[in-house]
Amino acid sequence: MYSTCLFCHASLGENDVIELFPIGRRLAFDSNTGRLWVVCRRCERWNLTPLEERWEAIEDCERRFRDTRLRVSTDNIGLAQLREGLQLVRVGKPQRPEFAAWRYGDQFGRRRRTRVIQVGAGLGALGALVAGGVALGVGAGGFGYMIVQLSRRIVTGNPEGVVARLETRDQARIEVRRKDLDTLRLSAEADSNEWSLHLRNKSGLTGFTGEDAVHAMGLLLPALNRFGGSQEKVTEAVTRIEAIGDSDAYLLQSAKRAGGRDRLADASKQDKITDLALEERLALEMAVHEQTERRALEGEIKDLERDWREAEEIAAIADNLLLPAGFDEFLRKYRRGK
Repeated sequence: MYSTCLFCHASLGENDVIELFPIGRRLAFDSNTGRLWVVCRRCERWNLTPLEERWEAIEDCERRFRDTRLRVSTDNIGLAQLREGLQLVRVGKPQRPEFAAWRYGDQFGRRRRTRVIQVGAGLGALGALVAGGVALGVGAGGFGYMIVQLSRRIVTGNPEGVVARLETRDQARIEVRRKDLDTLRLSAEADSNEWSLHLRNKSGLTGFTGEDAVHAMGLLLPALNRFGGSQEKVTEAVTRIEAIGDSDAYLLQSAKRAGGRDRLADASKQDKITDLALEERLALEMAVHEQTERRALEGEIKDLERDWREAEEIAAIADNLLLPAGFDEFLRKYRRGK
């Protein structure tokens, strides 16, 4: 069992309650389908567990859920707080749109609130820096340009920050930086049942298909949708998937629409994922996440474990949102009046 969130790379924490499953401070389980998730307390994303002992752990969760009085339950969803601090989320038999809106609304809402707080704190710190610069008599020209760049970085993130490392068909490893997300494109032929993902970075143009495309999208979309979404946008995203039928059909149709624009508009900007409406991008992330879980439940655990290993690896990559390289030297220079 891996200890890092697949999506935000934070530690999932530990518990000493579920003996067969000591990872996580909030566990979600579905006894009917045999699913067990660790819910990250930082980003609220649900990490499906790749464990053979899943059923025994689920039975333990079910027993402890029923034994506790500190719970809130409906026919479909239950939340229990154990005295030891562990939270259990019991999934019953809800209608799919209801469950999807409940599950992803929590995730995207937490992500949205977290980013707003981070941006607010960053801009506040930047304001203090500006005030300090004025007090020190720093020149307005170069300092003003630096402030603009810092403000943009705080809001949009470090464009040079590494958000994922992907393996290509020839087993080469490529680093994807935040600025590369603007090149993501989906495509599919009108008569095809397979879609593709295309990415351009310093290594050139790289294409992903099949499970590799699902894997790549699963790592890249959380970084692209870094501000999450409101409950209204989440509901709209769920509605879009339901209107098509399921996650697989939604991904294919989205790729075909993008591919059609590509042919008609000569690869115009319209088919970039970054140009899609927010609810469409959220729907893509939901669909890809469900595809990942489906293939894991069908026995392709090795792919899920690959995702977890890469989450552990990417957790060590620092993405400085506030200060670019060389800023300290810049500030020292202007303090000396040069």
